[in-house]
Amino acid sequence: MNTNNTENTTASLTGRICSAQKDSFRILYNGQEYPAVVRGRFYNENQKGRGQFPVVGDYVEFTPNDKGPCRINEICPRRTVFMRPDQSGHAMGYVKNLVEQAMVANVDYIFFLMSMNDNFNTNRMIRYISTVLQGGGTPVVILTKADLVADPAPYIAKVQELSDQVQVCAISGLWGIGLEQLAPYLTSGTTIALMGSSGVGKSTLLNAIAGKDLMKTGSIRESDSKGRHTTTSRELMTLENGVTIIDTPGMRELGICDVEDGLHQIYRHIEELTEQCRFSNCGHTVEPGCAVRAAIADGTISEDDWNTYRDLTQESRRNHKLMIRQQRAMNDAFNKKRNLADSSRYR
Repeated sequence: MNTNNTENTTASLTGRICSAQKDSFRILYNGQEYPAVVRGRFYNENQKGRGQFPVVGDYVEFTPNDKGPCRINEICPRRTVFMRPDQSGHAMGYVKNLVEQAMVANVDYIFFLMSMNDNFNTNRMIRYISTVLQGGGTPVVILTKADLVADPAPYIAKVQELSDQVQVCAISGLWGIGLEQLAPYLTSGTTIALMGSSGVGKSTLLNAIAGKDLMKTGSIRESDSKGRHTTTSRELMTLENGVTIIDTPGMRELGICDVEDGLHQIYRHIEELTEQCRFSNCGHTVEPGCAVRAAIADGTISEDDWNTYRDLTQESRRNHKLMIRQQRAMNDAFNKKRNLADSSRYR
C-alpha cells in the first residue's frame, strides 16, 4: 500500500469497508481498495457476546501495511445501522439463543424492493421498515416490475396506509419506468443500500441507476414467484455521479429484535390507543374499557393491523430477551475460560 510511509509505519488512516467476507475485508481509501483484517481484540470481544466486526459501509481506523493486509484498529461511530437477528441456521420459532448481526452501516436511505406480484407481502415490508427506522435510516419502498401490472396504484396505496414514515415509488428498472422519482435520493455523497428478496430487481435497478451493466441480473420464477440469487455478498460501489450504492444478497425472511421504537413509528396510532384503555395492564381481549377493542369494533383500526402489531412487538421483545441471555452466556463462558487459563499459568 503506497501511503508515502515506511513499511513499519504506525500511522492510522480512515477508510470505508467496501467488502466483508468472514474474516477478510477490503477498505476503500483514496479511491483504491486494500485487503484488511481485524486485530485480535475484535475476536475476544465477539467471544464475550459484545462488540461487532466491521460491516460494509463502516468507516474504520486502520494501519497500512505494504507487506500484507492492513490492520483494522477501530470502527468509527456508526451514524445509522441495519441490524437483524443471527439465527445461526435455525428457524426463529426454534432458536434458543441468538445475537444481533449488523448488515450495513452509515446508510442514508435503504431502498426496500418488492415486486408487484406474489412477492408483495406487507408483513415482510413492515419488518424491514421498522428495522430501518430503529437504526436511524430512512426507508424507501421501491415497488418493482411496474410493467407487469395493469395499475400500480392499489399497491402504492397499501404501502402508504402502513405509515406516514414511508416513502414509496413504483418503477420498472428494466424499462426505465418511474426512475425519475428516485432523483431526489441520488445526490452526490449519499449512500443507498438495496434490500429485498432475490429476483425483485435489485441488480436491474442498480444497472439502471448507473446507466450501464454493473451487476448480472436474474428473474423471478413464474412457477412460485421466488427469485434467483444474483448477488452473493454485500458490496459497496461509488457511481460516477458520486452516489454510493450497497448491493445486498436477497433475504426471504427477516427476523426482528429490539425494534420497538421502529414499530412505534409505524403504529403510533395503535400505541396511542393502548394508553387509553381503562386498565394499565389491559390484555386487549375481553377487558371492559379496552380502547383497542373499541377501535376495532368501530372500524378505526382493522383486526389484521392489530394482530400484526401485537405479533411483531412480541417477537421483537422475545428475541431481545434471547439476545441478552446469549450475550451473558457468552461473557460467562469467556471469563470461565480465561480464569482457567490464569489458574493453570500460576500453578
